[in-house]
Amino acid sequence: MKGHRSSLKPLKGVERSLRNRLNWKGELALATAPTLVILSVFALVEVLTRQRLLFASLASSAFLIYLDPQHGTNTVRTLVISQMMAAGIGFVTYMLLGSGYLSGATAMIITIVLMILLDVMHPPAVATSLSFALKAGNENNLVMFGLAVGITALLVGLERFALWLLVYLSQK
Repeated sequence: MKGHRSSLKPLKGVERSLRNRLNWKGELALATAPTLVILSVFALVEVLTRQRLLFASLASSAFLIYLDPQHGTNTVRTLVISQMMAAGIGFVTYMLLGSGYLSGATAMIITIVLMILLDVMHPPAVATSLSFALKAGNENNLVMFGLAVGITALLVGLERFALWLLVYLSQK
């Protein structure tokens, strides 16, 4: 294991431990993108599959990205690796052990251990592993989840840009 845990720290060059709060209009503006992204993902899921709960953890991911888009927990690398790994682990435990507590517990434990070992700590991924372990359905759900994670990953860049723009405009 690395001695340096990048997924648990603000990104390099960020000279603070937490994101500075904006005024209420700025906070609402920053919260708009994650809300729209997740509503779009849910609409896509509704059209293509009925497994809505498999995608619920992405709402938590979006909120974390809004809360602090410059934190290591919310990098594209951390988000994509942890969420896709968790979905795959949950799917495999579902296929091997069926739907139930053993499958869920196994998926959750493996996901947590691998997130620590790979330095990709993204807490909503634990819920993803449970969701897939308890009701994975078929391979199409895994593919759909990957597409939804990709859309959510775009949110990281969008939120960083929005935060920069709001700070820039507030200084003018």
